[in-house]
Amino acid sequence: MALLSTSNLEKSFGTDVIFHGVSFEVQQNDRIGLVGVNGSGKTTLFKTLTGEYTPDAGNLYQAKNTVLGYMEQHVCRDLDRTAYAEVLTVFTDLLNMEKELNELNNAVTAQPTDALIERQTLLNEQFVQSGGLTFRSRARSALLGLGFTDEQMGQVVGVLSGGQKAKLQLAKMLLSGANLLLLDEPTNHLDIQSVEWLEDFLRGWSGAFLVISHDRYFLDRLCSRIFELENGHLTTYKGSYTAFQEQKELNELSVQRQYDNTQREIKRMEDMVTQFRRWNREKSIRKAESKEKAIAKLESTLVTPEAKQASLSFQFPVAQRSGNDVLQAEGLSLAFEGRTLFHNVEISLHRSERVFLLGPNGCGKTSLFKTLLEQYQPAAGKVRFGANVDIGYYDQLQTGLHMEKRVIDEIWDTYPKMTETEVRSALAIFLFRGDDVFKPVSALSGGERARVLLLRLMLSQANFLLLDEPTNHLDIASSEALENALQNYEGTLFIVSHDRYLINKLADRIYWLTPNGAVPYVGSYDAFLEQRKAQQALAEAQKQAAAPKENAYQQRKAQQAALRKQKARLRHVEDRIEELEQQAETLNTQLSDTAVASDYEKALELTQQLDDVRQESDALMEEWETLSQQTVENA
Repeated sequence: MALLSTSNLEKSFGTDVIFHGVSFEVQQNDRIGLVGVNGSGKTTLFKTLTGEYTPDAGNLYQAKNTVLGYMEQHVCRDLDRTAYAEVLTVFTDLLNMEKELNELNNAVTAQPTDALIERQTLLNEQFVQSGGLTFRSRARSALLGLGFTDEQMGQVVGVLSGGQKAKLQLAKMLLSGANLLLLDEPTNHLDIQSVEWLEDFLRGWSGAFLVISHDRYFLDRLCSRIFELENGHLTTYKGSYTAFQEQKELNELSVQRQYDNTQREIKRMEDMVTQFRRWNREKSIRKAESKEKAIAKLESTLVTPEAKQASLSFQFPVAQRSGNDVLQAEGLSLAFEGRTLFHNVEISLHRSERVFLLGPNGCGKTSLFKTLLEQYQPAAGKVRFGANVDIGYYDQLQTGLHMEKRVIDEIWDTYPKMTETEVRSALAIFLFRGDDVFKPVSALSGGERARVLLLRLMLSQANFLLLDEPTNHLDIASSEALENALQNYEGTLFIVSHDRYLINKLADRIYWLTPNGAVPYVGSYDAFLEQRKAQQALAEAQKQAAAPKENAYQQRKAQQAALRKQKARLRHVEDRIEELEQQAETLNTQLSDTAVASDYEKALELTQQLDDVRQESDALMEEWETLSQQTVENA
């Protein structure tokens, strides 16, 4: 049974139709990626599914057992609450039960009554069944997985960064008990380690999810279906993102070929009609009319290929060739207010290399770039650039833009020798056409501002590009255009990115930044992962080999303690089985009483009690067998 389904869903704002005819189903355990260019209506569709927006037409069906979890629904409102306490608000019902249980325990201890004991038993069972014994550890595990330390968990929400607040919202949604998650760009503020944790979580999760993401690697690893919103309608594909790309390309090619062939056939038949009518004979006129009917039938079934979305296509030219040695950093260290961010960083780049700088959030990747650019003064070490090196820098925070300027002036003021026609032609390449060039930079979206920065970078004709998270604000189509431009770039690249798809496509080498230096790796992101796993396995083996062996006395004590626990549990199980056997005997005696046998409700109640006793007894017998065997083996 579908958790959620839509039929001919439509949503408009004013005269703008965002999407129409949207029909799909989400089954249990579905892993679906929702893709489309920025502005195609992906978030609008999500808000329609949650009920925040009302559809203008069509139907939306949700199964009775469906519980939606939407990332934006869980907002951190209390800035004075700790991060850990904020996540625990998901379990408000359990917290209230826990509080009542503590009050009941105190009351029972002070003055026990049958009513209090009964309420305590029932509430305790409900608390355990609802996950009361594990909800705190689950909350802590989720925060640890998203990169929080124990110290950060104790910090109030108000002092956390925007990325950390986003992680809190994500943790709350994941723990909310939903069986259908709507994830709108969940990886946006996460570093690679946190993204990988999220991937592992979702791969092992038992529910369904529908995720909007520009992270192609993420979609490939997780999704078995892809939904694409394009030109106002939704198309579904089976398989990963890579499979979707291949299917879409084949579909478009097939539609275009069919269209071209049909148009050629229509043209051929129209020529025949013209010839037949020129002959102007009764027989030729009938043939012409027959052909015209055939043409009308072909035209009625003709599928016109959809208009292509406006997309980026550009190159990064270089004004001059640099020397072979492009960058050499030796013993580089950086400190802020007495805190060392990193030290002893050794990096070397050569002409035409494509090198990536990776590491967890906060490790200093952007700060290292700014040190190379002399925006920060290193505490130690030196930086040397090679001959004829022209540097271009892409700032992920987009601080180099002037918010008060118009788009055309942002480019023209940087390159005043260009004519207005040249500036407008360049802007058109980056999809700024017509009146768009007169928009203030402050009115642009993050993706539009990214395109302005990329245009400035292209016009610089630099032969060494330092790019800090260049795909952060770009949709998939724009990321692919940037990827193509970088693949064809003749200069040298040094890139900070969490876009693993981009890294796999481009990387010759990777540096992993740590507080104690930059560790070099050769190859793509997948190769980097394999090398890191091998290093970690070797380090663990060396650690175990170097560690002093636990002496026999300590081992024996630990074994004896474990054996004592097993024996104690075994005795407890045996005692409980004996109690249950006595209860079963008593219940059987009562059931054999003729007075009870004639009382249907009483007999039914005793039968249920007897069934519960037998179930518990059977479970304990299985545990007893296991414990008995383990005790014999460990004795």
